[in-house]
Amino acid sequence: MRAPPASARTMEPMSSPSPTSPSAPTAASALPSVGARVLAFVAILIGGTAGGFIGYAFVDLQVTGDSSFWAGLGALIGAVVAALGTAVVVVLTLRAMGEWNTIRARDEAAAAAAKSNAATRNVPRVR
Repeated sequence: MRAPPASARTMEPMSSPSPTSPSAPTAASALPSVGARVLAFVAILIGGTAGGFIGYAFVDLQVTGDSSFWAGLGALIGAVVAALGTAVVVVLTLRAMGEWNTIRARDEAAAAAAKSNAATRNVPRVR
């Protein structure tokens, strides 16, 4: 079988995605804010830089003579180790911050629901 010629094919209009209404509830994101992520990235860079300086100084004090290769290697290893250590702390901090925000939002929603339930109940007034 041969395919029909291009002129015989019919083109159907593409369905455009329907825009979401602004009143539709959105799913809560566990992603930290942009500011927190930028601060975390800067903290990792600062930790890596400090580790590089420490690694360079440590090897430079230990080796005599032309030690540029070993000092550079010490700086590289120090930077990588310090950056990884800082990254672990940063990830744990961001996760704890996200969990804290989730718990706080859940407690606020429960308090608001309890407040609305108390307002709609017919509680007898005491005089």
